[in-house]
Amino acid sequence: MCGIAGYVGGAPPELLPAMVKSLAHRGPDDSGIHVDGEAGLGMTRLAIIDLVSGRQPMASDDGEVWLVFNGEIYNYRALRAELQARGHVFRTQSDTEVLLRAWQAFGEECTTRLSGMFAFALWDARRRRLVLGRDRLGKKPLHYWQGDGLFLFASEIKALLCHAAIPRTLDPEAFHHYLAFGYAPAHRSMLAGIGKLAAAHVAVVENGRLVARRYWSLPPAAPVRAVDFRDAARRVRGAVREAVRARLESDVPLGVFLSGGVDSAAVVACMRELTSGPIATFTVGFAAEASFDERPLARQVAERFETRHHEEVLAPDVAGLLPGVVEALDEPFADSSAIPTFAVAMSTARHVKVALSGIGGDEAFAGYPRYLGVRLAARYARLPRSLRALAERLATLVPESDGSRNWGGRVRRFAGGGDASAAARYIGWTRFFGDAALAELGTAALRGRWREDVEAAARVAFEAHGHDDPIDGAVRTDLTTYLPDDLLVMADRMSMAHSLELRAPFCDHALLETSLALPPAVKLRGGRLKAVLKAAFADVLPPALLAQPKRGFMIPLARWLRHDLRALMEELLAPAQVRARGLFEPAMVARLVAEHLGGHRAHSDRLWTLMMTELWLRRYCNRHRS
Repeated sequence: MCGIAGYVGGAPPELLPAMVKSLAHRGPDDSGIHVDGEAGLGMTRLAIIDLVSGRQPMASDDGEVWLVFNGEIYNYRALRAELQARGHVFRTQSDTEVLLRAWQAFGEECTTRLSGMFAFALWDARRRRLVLGRDRLGKKPLHYWQGDGLFLFASEIKALLCHAAIPRTLDPEAFHHYLAFGYAPAHRSMLAGIGKLAAAHVAVVENGRLVARRYWSLPPAAPVRAVDFRDAARRVRGAVREAVRARLESDVPLGVFLSGGVDSAAVVACMRELTSGPIATFTVGFAAEASFDERPLARQVAERFETRHHEEVLAPDVAGLLPGVVEALDEPFADSSAIPTFAVAMSTARHVKVALSGIGGDEAFAGYPRYLGVRLAARYARLPRSLRALAERLATLVPESDGSRNWGGRVRRFAGGGDASAAARYIGWTRFFGDAALAELGTAALRGRWREDVEAAARVAFEAHGHDDPIDGAVRTDLTTYLPDDLLVMADRMSMAHSLELRAPFCDHALLETSLALPPAVKLRGGRLKAVLKAAFADVLPPALLAQPKRGFMIPLARWLRHDLRALMEELLAPAQVRARGLFEPAMVARLVAEHLGGHRAHSDRLWTLMMTELWLRRYCNRHRS
């Protein structure tokens, strides 16, 4: 696991060392730089596999090809054996050398043979070109900037900002997307001119031009057919077990992020099957917030599988954690789950260098309540409009709450939009600010710079499902947008901020292909979320865990904004401050604050979106800051 950076073009000699230094948290064990005329590659290394000889940048035998690589190739042993059979002789035991020789053997097609999480940059000195690649789901980041005859790339935006020529100006289209969904889009960043190599893409930079192509996509939906549920559960158990087995490859100890949910518990169950050694588990809890506290269920799993269990109690001192979170993310990010993720990563990093996580289980096996809502909404949409109008009025009478399941908010979102298409309805449920709210929130100057359709990518994913059941479209939407652009970004930045490598078995592409081959009816059998995954592990997991309703990895943000974080919110969103920024209408922001503080509405996600905007602007865009 590493941070990588580099350039092609005319760059000052001090630039690359500065870029590498800015990524030291991603790899404190080693660093290296290679410069070849107008090209330079650099890296910082977190040593996980081949601790001694896996140094980077790594060169081919003839010195014509140089590689820097961030991530892990889980099938590197099998690929190494295949390459040895082709006559390749290896100097190290590292997966980095396997990637380098796979490139020599297969060229750009080598990416299709890799199973893992990766972002790499390869300098072909003979052809004077740079090749970039990123894993199928985008677990490992890769950003770039191009201008004035220079192409820069890096694992994190902060490394690119070491070059003084990069302007720190807001990208209005990326910001539009952020306000809608709480995270930046896949292909661009919040700073104008800084792009991202999209997941499952390989790109070539040659003669000052970048050309990218996709090498993998989600498989098409399987034909609707009868599936034996028990057989499906057995196949799922085997696929999860294999994904976990692949991620146990390490020359250092591993741990697990253990929540009170099925996904991380299944990971621990598979680890116990696969190893007799000690397993370290780590949980974040909230002492005074029972509806958010997953520690009791996590303890049951820890006791069941005899793990070495560690708990971190997160008090409302979120303000103390926020500077580290903002610094690590580089972009405004409104998913408040970043706070507990940051905390559990900090706790875990005190004990191990690698941890496994259950991220991706909800998308792979239909774990969100909104998937059931998709099915119910199809029936709701067939009701007469008069009845739907009545339901929408009645929904406003359901009070909102500060608990982990805000039924008032859910009912309002469900009742509205009965006339919308299935895709528009589902995407609307996932938005923080809808179009009508953004029309009131954004100033005329900001709205005048919005040209793109923020729902376009999600709508394409939903409508391409090719399935009679719209739940398949909802799952594919989340696999294409929310998982890579929110959850995996959060996982990478929060873990790497503490020099911790995080592995996600449920994001294994072979496991996802197994999951997508199953019809939604199997995943939601009997109206039960993740039915087939729960059945797959029913014989080993605690019954109480299998029976509990879904709850996300959340903090009690709504209540904290009314109490412990109120002063911070009122300072960040003060009318004078909002007016000075010129992005939002002060009256609209003041109304959101007043409604939330008065308990009339739960605007916690929206307010957090605005607060994180202001914190990010202060750190990255204010002229007096570095």
